[in-house]
Amino acid sequence: MVAVTPPSSRSILQLYANMLRASRSFSSYNFRQYFVRRTKSTFREIQNETDPARLSTFYNDTAKELAVLKRSGIVNQLYGGWRLVVEKQKPSRDRGDT
Repeated sequence: MVAVTPPSSRSILQLYANMLRASRSFSSYNFRQYFVRRTKSTFREIQNETDPARLSTFYNDTAKELAVLKRSGIVNQLYGGWRLVVEKQKPSRDRGDT
């Protein structure tokens, strides 16, 4: 049987950061919020895992998902729709309001 070397905690954190960055690249509010929540919950589930085989499998699968997420984000940016009301920024204050 081949010994499985688990990914380092630094590489898992880097993958987490990349997943969040890719999730936030969606122009559509609903997709963006969904993928951010999904990423956080996925990594929260694996947070206390110590089995090297399971960590390695998780890392490899998530790295593949990251590539798909990046491509999907690009397509979503190309065909993004209207901005939702919840995305509107607060109006800037006039100089007379100070």
